[in-house]
Amino acid sequence: MLKPMWRFTPLFLLALACGESAEAYVWDLPPGFPEPRVPEDNPMSEAKVELGRRLFYDTRLSGNETQSCASCHLQSLAFTDGRVQGVGSTGEVHPRSSMSLANVGYAATLNWANPLIRELEPQALGPLFGETPVELGMAGREDELVARLRGELVYQELFPEAFPEQEDPFTVSRVLAALAAFQRTLISGRSPYDAFTNGDSDASSESAQRGAELFFGEEAECFHCHGGFNFTASLDHSGQVFETLSFQNNGLYDLDGRGLYPTPNFGLFEFSEDRRDMGSFKPPTLRNIAVTAPYMHDGSIATLEEVIQHYADGGRNVTEGPHVGDGRLNPNKSIFVNGFELTPERQADLLAFLESLTDEAFLTDPRFADPWVETDAAP
Repeated sequence: MLKPMWRFTPLFLLALACGESAEAYVWDLPPGFPEPRVPEDNPMSEAKVELGRRLFYDTRLSGNETQSCASCHLQSLAFTDGRVQGVGSTGEVHPRSSMSLANVGYAATLNWANPLIRELEPQALGPLFGETPVELGMAGREDELVARLRGELVYQELFPEAFPEQEDPFTVSRVLAALAAFQRTLISGRSPYDAFTNGDSDASSESAQRGAELFFGEEAECFHCHGGFNFTASLDHSGQVFETLSFQNNGLYDLDGRGLYPTPNFGLFEFSEDRRDMGSFKPPTLRNIAVTAPYMHDGSIATLEEVIQHYADGGRNVTEGPHVGDGRLNPNKSIFVNGFELTPERQADLLAFLESLTDEAFLTDPRFADPWVETDAAP
């Protein structure tokens, strides 16, 4: 049985502070967007969000103080890192690529293939303290982490402001609560596509409009896994009664003719041990997809043009190297990855549509930027 990359105990949830009376957070939502779901034991506040932003960019959160959360999640790249696979603070290369944090507060699940992590608070335990793989490398050093933060003058002000009813606000659980609060504010929904759908007829080119018709049509069938306001089938928000979990096999590999994927990226199978789940991963949001290359869970497709070709082919036939096999014939492949006719014009149209999902304001919004740089630059 494969061991999951990180498991958490429900006892963690009992440790979160609740009932803080700091100034409530005011959402700045794009038109048509619902509020993200917020746990009752971690209410939003302006002070907590600002604390979370500081922590997100703070290298004190890594064992050797060389990396922060932002090291693998750059704002200019929609909070991805541009790498084929992530690299941790100790130099360990991860088996998967860093996922975008754009609209992460709307995600029903938070990892490529883990169906158990459904809230941002416990998710942060993995990067901080996980050992398979090592990311920030703080396993067994919880007291050291708290001591580092307690010694920073900025935090001596921000932690009490974020958790005003706590006699001692410096705890690991409150670090996780603040990080989660900041990440819930990373909302992207003001792209040219959004402007066009909200009435600005000049915001989208004719090519992008043709691409949207193909994307949302039954021939290409893209929308089945990448639909809704967040362009993903994995969705949750405050007004939703049932979480929508989704893990799909898109025909990247078939090493043995029975659906085998390369070790250690077995997808949902790692948790279910059901062979039918081999190679099933969460469909990520397509918002800002033009700036988040390379693509797929393992970064194995370099460009959007190649991604479009992959789906037009109905999967990938690997003819050389260690992963030889015809993913188009994978028995676990999604019923929506059937292939479609792709002409040069259609490829250009789909590309124009996907590029129209880029939210430039989100990529440059100072509310999400590194506050330590602002402090260092101040006179």
